[in-house]
Amino acid sequence: MAKIFIVEDDAMMVTLMRQTLSKNPNYEIQHFESAEDCLNNLHLNPDIVTIDYHLPGMNGVGLMRKIKSYNSAIMCVLVSGQESLEVVVDAYKSGAQDYLIKNDNLFVNLENSIANLSANVVLKKENEMLKDQIIDRHKYSNILGNSNAVLRMLRLIQKVEKSNMMVLVTGQSGTGKELVAKALHYNSPRARKNFVTVNMSAIPEELIESELFGHEKGAFTDARERRIGKFEEANDGTIFLDEIGEMPLNLQAKLLRVLQEKEVQRIGSNKTIKLDFRMVAATNRNLALEVKEGRFREDLFYRIQGFLIHLPPLKERGDDVILLAKHFLEQYAQTNKTPVATVTKEAAKFMLDYEWPGNIRELKAVMERAAILADNGSITVDDLMFVNL
Repeated sequence: MAKIFIVEDDAMMVTLMRQTLSKNPNYEIQHFESAEDCLNNLHLNPDIVTIDYHLPGMNGVGLMRKIKSYNSAIMCVLVSGQESLEVVVDAYKSGAQDYLIKNDNLFVNLENSIANLSANVVLKKENEMLKDQIIDRHKYSNILGNSNAVLRMLRLIQKVEKSNMMVLVTGQSGTGKELVAKALHYNSPRARKNFVTVNMSAIPEELIESELFGHEKGAFTDARERRIGKFEEANDGTIFLDEIGEMPLNLQAKLLRVLQEKEVQRIGSNKTIKLDFRMVAATNRNLALEVKEGRFREDLFYRIQGFLIHLPPLKERGDDVILLAKHFLEQYAQTNKTPVATVTKEAAKFMLDYEWPGNIRELKAVMERAAILADNGSITVDDLMFVNL
């Protein structure tokens, strides 16, 4: 449903515009005779406003500027009886989505214009719903665990979530570092903006600079077109640099400058681009040792370690193992539309005694295999297949 305001002081024109737009049952239409009436009702959150250029007290462009200053997302269509190039240019510069002339084609053009804009409204609302679902998935209630280590981690996340401070998440592979990074983002003021993940260990060394900072067309042999980097993509949001300890030493100085100046320079360009982002980094390495051995810059180490969150290995989380196992079994059952498997006492004891070198990632894989192997939906020790390296 698109909410449409018609701002027009000509009663006959209002009637004809209503008749044109009322053919679509997905439009909710309201009419206002003056700019003042429209402005006093912007709290009703219209999606689209059609504005007559010649209004009493204020022209249409002036009203549109006030609407855009109230909420730039409101789409505006200026309707005028004159085809003045100066007015058209002024309208589009002020943020108009369309400009319609009051001629014989007005109502056909109006119908088409509103149809196109309302399609954008529907798409935006669907995107907002998807964002809401993603945000809900990363609420604290979705970080499972009752161990002291997990409760301490949650307290740390809550303390730092609203700030722009850089966060370093440490821990073994498979402990859930990306989950923590997402919790930091989706519980922050940046939640509705981009969350961009870069896995440093998955990018060939020669492509890392371009991937992070972007490049201009022709900057190097295979640069056939301009490409923005991950930092630009994360503007106003959060960038998550996973396995930052894998970053080549020769690029660490450039990363440090980006973090200090909050600006990037694409490869092949002399122009710097100002950005607003928050960075969360993660590593399974001992970065202090990497610094001592000359593989990681000391200044970068201190820069990224604004706020440290350490994730314990699964073997140190006690009964969280069983809690997580049940969660993964429920997930598997929901995905595959099967009954939820249960874990026998013997299997549960075995799981609590096991070292879990692959941590949560290994536990999930073991539970999914066990759910397939279990007879009568009951997981025994024999169903727990471990992959030993």
